[in-house]
Amino acid sequence: MSQPKKGVFFGELLMRLGTKQFERFVQASEFTVGFTGAEANVAVSLANYGLETYVVSQVPKSDIGQACINCLRKYGVNTDYIKRGGKRLGTFYLETGASQRPSQVIYDRANSSLTELKKGDLNWDEILKGKHWFHFCGTAPALADNMPAIVEEACAAAKKHGLTVSCDLNYRKKLWSKEKARAVMTGLMQYVDVLIGNEEDADNVFGIKAQGVDVTAGKMDEKRYADVASQLYNKFGLKYVAITLRESISASENNWSGMLYDGDQAYFSRKYNIIIVDRVGGGDSFSGGLIYGFLTGMSAREAIEFAAAASCLKHSIHGDFNLVSLEEVKTLMQGDASGRIQR
Repeated sequence: MSQPKKGVFFGELLMRLGTKQFERFVQASEFTVGFTGAEANVAVSLANYGLETYVVSQVPKSDIGQACINCLRKYGVNTDYIKRGGKRLGTFYLETGASQRPSQVIYDRANSSLTELKKGDLNWDEILKGKHWFHFCGTAPALADNMPAIVEEACAAAKKHGLTVSCDLNYRKKLWSKEKARAVMTGLMQYVDVLIGNEEDADNVFGIKAQGVDVTAGKMDEKRYADVASQLYNKFGLKYVAITLRESISASENNWSGMLYDGDQAYFSRKYNIIIVDRVGGGDSFSGGLIYGFLTGMSAREAIEFAAAASCLKHSIHGDFNLVSLEEVKTLMQGDASGRIQR
């Protein structure tokens, strides 16, 4: 009997404070509270699909830190490797847009607990022993000057232990400059097997652009993205490149699909027209679906279809976590997009 697959996810944990009913920040008299983190979002997806997931991070030794840990535990994520320390949990404020008004995010992440870690504080040999997949996002090394070395320490240990390493570029201009992102992420690519991102990430971080594409126009030429993936694949010696394809018709309506490139062929998923409830965490749900596909032996075609279907469903769920079942994703993946009541 084969060993159950296990994934490890390293990054910052955050508190999300969101306005209610599409209110603007200047209107809001109260916020809804949630807990999140790019890598934790991926871990929750995989836990929902029945895999064993471990989040590695640090949160303050306080009731707020405990509430964050409890939230992950509720969804079946293993929290044994979340350290307690530091002074504060990172926070972000979310104003949800609608129609032609975009959503806005304000970060309050400086000096968060995770950034107080030092190299050697985490026993990566213990954490990674017997695991199969390691995932991080570009936001982790962006948080502070000490973070790139810690991320590299984790990646090097993952490769030593034979894990597949994936990275979601997740470029955030409010966290670091393009120049610094390029320098740091180029160095980390030596450890990465599966690179995930979108067309803007590839341009902002590595200067690799889909020529003639305007992401604000609501349309995109899929074939051009195979060239972007090929450039990334060859530049860094990757095994796979996955690109999310979002056609932003408005803040409320998007077309959504994905592409997976394996060095020989670009596989495009079916395209979904989605009316958005909450798009935050959409990319993370795509990563979760893709990783699940690879860990369970799906073909490249099946894996990209699963990832696109999973992330399509996430856009219908409030909060950062993709709280859908394996059966729900497979139903959509197989073509039932009717949304009819299940009785």
